[in-house]
Amino acid sequence: MKIAMLGTRGVPASYSGFETCVEQLGKRLVKRGHEVTVYCRRHHVQYEGDTYEGMRLVKLPTIQNKYLDTIVHTTLSTFHATTRRFDIGMYFIAGNSPLTIFPRIVGTKTILNVDGLDWKRDKWPPIAKQYIKFAEYLATKFPNAYLTDSHVVQEYYQESFRSTPLYIPYGSEVKHLPPGETLQKFGLKAGEYILFVGRLVPENCAHHLIEAFRELDTDRQCVIVGDAYYEDRYIKNLRDMAAGDPRIIFTGYVFGDGYHEISNNAHIFVETSAVGGTHPALVEAMAFESCVVAQDTPANLETIDDAGFSYDGTVGAESLKAVLQRLLADPALVEEYKKKARARAEAVYTWDGVTDAYERLFLKVLGREGRD
Repeated sequence: MKIAMLGTRGVPASYSGFETCVEQLGKRLVKRGHEVTVYCRRHHVQYEGDTYEGMRLVKLPTIQNKYLDTIVHTTLSTFHATTRRFDIGMYFIAGNSPLTIFPRIVGTKTILNVDGLDWKRDKWPPIAKQYIKFAEYLATKFPNAYLTDSHVVQEYYQESFRSTPLYIPYGSEVKHLPPGETLQKFGLKAGEYILFVGRLVPENCAHHLIEAFRELDTDRQCVIVGDAYYEDRYIKNLRDMAAGDPRIIFTGYVFGDGYHEISNNAHIFVETSAVGGTHPALVEAMAFESCVVAQDTPANLETIDDAGFSYDGTVGAESLKAVLQRLLADPALVEEYKKKARARAEAVYTWDGVTDAYERLFLKVLGREGRD
């Protein structure tokens, strides 16, 4: 099959879970004999090559704006793709749903991964929230098929639109790297820090962890991995909140082996996000064999099941503080749940299984299921 992947920042992955999904899925599809083209945002992807892990890269411009970056780039990518006559156009993010109709005109089958409920994010003004909700409706109409990586989101579409997207989970394979240059760079010791990984935006609630950690009587450190475009005010607030506490360390973005090293050697991982579907960092933390703590959103509880701990997001830092105090006082409990987390990740979240599911879906929409 000739497959195009549209709607993300591109690969190599260096921002969010969808970029990681494209990279992990794309390289596996290439190994299975398919041709994969990934559309990349020229200003974001610093990699200079035209191919990566067997995937062809098409780098196009966009408008570097908080609200227009994604839709403008996906529009340009869509019209470029229509001239290439791909078999499959694989789109990501519900906001791109109106564009999935255009490749169908030239015979390309389109599929959309809707992600979480993006309109809940604080960054969107009211008119943008209304657009995203309308785009969710179009996701049930315009592409040949649509899917989600969360049963919670699946239920939302059924309740809202009487339409049920296919469920395909996220993968979790990671590199288990020993302490090395990355830990040394940030002054960290293996097993001696609590970790957060994610975009530093208000709805991801990193402030819950910082507020809770400041009140803990511990020699361990708190490591905040991540950054965000267009969120300077919130990030400044986080840094101000942490000022005066040398135990709290901001690393900025860390990718590749550095990310794997810092994640593999954490004692506890905390997922504070209040919105979205399955959070890749949480899934990967489980695969890294971290003891995981998550805000009690339905999607987070679905992900961890009985293999982690949760705190009350409506209470925030005080609730999280109590959970962390319990874990820091009981190393045996932490070790027990590290093993539970890894076992769940290996049983439920595998990239090979994810690729199998996507490949079956592609063949199904092409009417070739059972023949290839």
